[in-house]
Amino acid sequence: MARAAIVDVDGTLVDTNYHHTLAWYRSFRDHDVTIPVWKLHRHVGMGGDKYVAAVAGDDVEDRLGDDLRGRWEEIFEEMIPEIAPLPGARDLLVGLKEQGLAVVIASSSIQDHLDVFLDLLDAREVVDDWTMKDDVEQSKPEPDLVRAALDKAGTEDAFMLGDTPWDVESARKAGIPTLCVLTGGFARAELEEAGAAAVYESVEEIAAGLNRALTPVS
Repeated sequence: MARAAIVDVDGTLVDTNYHHTLAWYRSFRDHDVTIPVWKLHRHVGMGGDKYVAAVAGDDVEDRLGDDLRGRWEEIFEEMIPEIAPLPGARDLLVGLKEQGLAVVIASSSIQDHLDVFLDLLDAREVVDDWTMKDDVEQSKPEPDLVRAALDKAGTEDAFMLGDTPWDVESARKAGIPTLCVLTGGFARAELEEAGAAAVYESVEEIAAGLNRALTPVS
């Protein structure tokens, strides 16, 4: 059975985590709710369906959840022209394919956002498949996204590559290990404590020494 790499996008392949943070901050402020930026960042990587309650409580979710998510989407779309791939991102995807792995990009983004990321990475002709919002009922840290990606890969003999504790938790619930990178803004110790099999500076570091980097999940 072929092994697979399930690869997160935001904060792992494209440099978006702080854009997401600011978009959430501005969305909350537009609805007269102020959440400290540090707290918002600490929950980036968690799906939008869970994000509002996690940072602001169930009452805000009940009153404003859909409006906040809608405004976040509008603000984030205004930032998209500023977003760039992280160094080494496409090289990593190519390298994983050269290792004989099935490569599936795991994203719960809406189609319009995912299309931008795939184009930025020039990934459509490299990866085997990808997921998006419509493929899952619940987002990270629930395992739905990883399981959907495993289904597309056609194997459960796989590992996750991500940048947040939510990636690690989601993958663990799906029964696979995670390699993490620091480019999402979470500390090495946090990712290790969450259960990452190994933590690297960036996907550029992984791509530069792929055989060695994949050892912890071999």
